[in-house]
Amino acid sequence: MLAFVGGDPAEVAIRQCMALGFAGDLWPVHPHRSTMAGLPVFASLGDLPSPPDAALVAVNRNATVEVVGQLAKMGAGAAICYASGYAEVGGDGVGLQEALVAAAGDMPLVGPNCYGTVSATVGAALWPDQQGLSRVDRGVALVTQSGNIGLNLTMQDRAMGISHVLTLGNQAGLGVEDCLEALVGDPSVSGIGLHVEALGDVARFEAACHVALEAGIPIVVLKTGSSDQGALIAASHTSSLVGNEAAYGALFDRSGVRRVRSIPELLDTLLVMEKLGPLPGRRIVSLSCSGGEASVVADSSETLDLEFPEFEPAHASRIADTLTDLVTVSNPLDYHTFIWGDEARLTRCFTEVMDGPVDAAVLVLDFPRSDLDGSDWWPTLHAFLDAAQQTGTAGVVASSMAENMPPEAEEIAVAAGQVAVRGITPALSGLEAAGWWGRRRQLPAVDRVGGLSYPPVTITEYEAKSLLSEVGIRVPNSELVDAGEAARAAERIGRPVVVKRSGGAHKTESGGVALDLVDSASVQEAADRMGGQVLVEQQVDGALVEMLVAVRREPPVGWLLTMGAGGILVEVMADTRSLLLPASAAEVVAALEGLAIWPILAGHRGRRAADLDAIIKVVESLRSLVLDKPDLVEVEINPLLVLGDGAVAVDALITMEVHE
Repeated sequence: MLAFVGGDPAEVAIRQCMALGFAGDLWPVHPHRSTMAGLPVFASLGDLPSPPDAALVAVNRNATVEVVGQLAKMGAGAAICYASGYAEVGGDGVGLQEALVAAAGDMPLVGPNCYGTVSATVGAALWPDQQGLSRVDRGVALVTQSGNIGLNLTMQDRAMGISHVLTLGNQAGLGVEDCLEALVGDPSVSGIGLHVEALGDVARFEAACHVALEAGIPIVVLKTGSSDQGALIAASHTSSLVGNEAAYGALFDRSGVRRVRSIPELLDTLLVMEKLGPLPGRRIVSLSCSGGEASVVADSSETLDLEFPEFEPAHASRIADTLTDLVTVSNPLDYHTFIWGDEARLTRCFTEVMDGPVDAAVLVLDFPRSDLDGSDWWPTLHAFLDAAQQTGTAGVVASSMAENMPPEAEEIAVAAGQVAVRGITPALSGLEAAGWWGRRRQLPAVDRVGGLSYPPVTITEYEAKSLLSEVGIRVPNSELVDAGEAARAAERIGRPVVVKRSGGAHKTESGGVALDLVDSASVQEAADRMGGQVLVEQQVDGALVEMLVAVRREPPVGWLLTMGAGGILVEVMADTRSLLLPASAAEVVAALEGLAIWPILAGHRGRRAADLDAIIKVVESLRSLVLDKPDLVEVEINPLLVLGDGAVAVDALITMEVHE
């Protein structure tokens, strides 16, 4: 039973339920109307035969609070609140939203300031506008905080069944986490697409994502919005390189959630992942009847984590036997038009191509407009789908232009257990996502730490290095002394030494560091120039690489580990990778391999390789430090001098919470 409280918007929603074939009772509620959408109207909620399973509340913002309170008292299943003018406008809207939440009590509340929900599996459209869904038994669910984005999503026409569209508005009651928990346990949901501005309960979100990962339900997210968190930690280099967005990215990566950057990419990626499932690897073969298209595929893949392996000689020979001598066998393969229109020969060729160490195949095929003769194109499509079925290969049909993929071709591909995508780049991105998803499902789940409640302050470098030393991170021998004692301190430590001004960040840029001091006079001259207290420390030579290694608390996500090129060029190069703690040794190495400085770490052109185990140990020690000292906000080592045997933190910046 569904109730609809209000005027015209409520009537529109009733008609949408009728159009979707909802089989239950539809109860309009309005004090002055006698009929709505051909149904008798109840004058008040008290006149309903029983509490509704859910109700669309489409009245003004003040009346919404009263109606929600009545629904809660009568035991209704849920209320979907259409009205706006609450916390999103500030002022008295904040108090009004608090009153709305209080009125709902334990009753689930969707909104306010939302477009509602559509469940296409049962035909329930608590939705005060037109929408484009059709009844399905199973499909992908789409969740967004934006009503208009939700409306637009219902009107897309890809060959994908959509089971649910949920718009959450202000999330005063139910949030993304609540929806995700419900959807991953719903057998009618085959995939989930999320548009998220922020998460409220990261632990619940991540737990639900891991359930989906285990169950083979793909989740794709479009994260919009940004955070001011970086402004709280402006002293560090890390804050200018990464921020809350990087933390969310690391969270999604760890949770097996594929992040995208646009609405079309959200749909196309979800389409490929849902239809093909997780791929065992990233080895792709490409088929087209044009060298130009083969080049486009190759160029479009340059920035993607896909591999187009060359065919082994025996495999290439089998493929060549299906073609003419004028065709060069390569991957991507331009099979030319010599066999165009001959479905049997095309099938043999495509089957031989896919009958090898291949994880997926992509066919580039653009159909003519509907007013032109496209009869010669269909044999190619059928041959590709037949070959994919015979070899058990995941197949994607991609048009180079979106308008050149007819709906019939999309439907035929889906019926054959494959997928058609409007565009080469979307198809390849989808394949990359499916391969990434397959690899991610094999990694273990991990725990998370985090949280930030108080404003941070920066401690001195000497204090910071003392903390690092306590957890086993190697630091140079040093003494913190008055400037006049610098030369004697250098004698005790052993020259050459470095002299640094005590306190403040970014000392190199401000002239607060003097290197290569080999005699007492130069040490004292540098110290006198800086004045006050100075840090005199042993100079470390023989570094193979200067790195930045930092951990930073990013509420609500957790501890963000950032590694990359360090030293004075850290912000110029901006060569970093981020992970969430805890991170395994394998994950740390994988992140290092993605850096531009990786060849140097690995021993480029016969040079000595850096001590990767020492870097991993630093990461593990930093995790121990932040777990043991809950007041820490950020720990940045820059540079960490990585040697052939060991690693030394020669500069460190630590910020901590101040508890008043």
